[in-house]
Amino acid sequence: MAPPTLPAKAGVARPPPVGEAVTDIAVAGEAADGDAAVAMSRELAPDVVLMDIRMPGTDGVQATRAITQDRAPGSRPRVLVVTTFNLDHYVYQALKAGASGSMLKDDPPERLAAAVRTVAAGDALLAPALLRRLLDEYISRPEPGHVSPPPQLTVREVEVLQLIGRGRSNTEIAAGLFLSETIVKTHVTRIFTKLGLRDRAQAVVLAYETGLVTPHR
Repeated sequence: MAPPTLPAKAGVARPPPVGEAVTDIAVAGEAADGDAAVAMSRELAPDVVLMDIRMPGTDGVQATRAITQDRAPGSRPRVLVVTTFNLDHYVYQALKAGASGSMLKDDPPERLAAAVRTVAAGDALLAPALLRRLLDEYISRPEPGHVSPPPQLTVREVEVLQLIGRGRSNTEIAAGLFLSETIVKTHVTRIFTKLGLRDRAQAVVLAYETGLVTPHR
C-alpha cells in the first residue's frame, strides 16, 4: 500500500512537521486558502487532507464539503481538521460537512502523524475533550427520554450504532454483543450504506441526534 499523502494545512506558510520524523507519510503539497485546497485535492488526489478551519475566502468548512463530495465515494480524500477549543462550532460544522475527525493545533507532531494514519485507514478521530464539548454544546438532541432510531435499521444495527456512538471499536462491539468481529464489520458497513454516512464521526453525531446516546447514558 502506498504511503498516505496529504496537502499541507491550508493557511500556513510551510508544511506541518508531520513528515519530518516519519517515513510512511509524504506531504504532497501546500495550499494557501480553501479554494486552493480544493483545487490541489483534485489535482493530487491525496489520501488525507489536513485542513485549517479559519482561512480567507472559502473557509475550512466549505472546502471540506467540496472535497468530501468531489469524485466517486471510494476515491475521495479524507479530511482531518485542525482547530483550537474556541472554534468548536466550526469543527461541528466540518464534521457535518464530511470531515473524518479533528486535532488540536497544539498537538505534538507524533500525535498528528498517528491521526493521519488513523484517518487514512478509514477510521474517525476526535480529541476526547473536544468530542465531549461538541456533543454537549452543539448537537441537537431530542427531548429527554425520546429516542428515534433510524427506521431503515434493524434492531441489531441500532444496537451497533448506539455502541459506535459511545465510542466503541469494532472489537469492543463484538465482545459486548457476543458477535464475531467480521459480523460487526458487516453491520457497520450496512449502517453506513443505509444512512449515507461517511465514517464513524458522522455515525457518532447521528447517534446523539437521534437520542440513542446522551452525554449521561
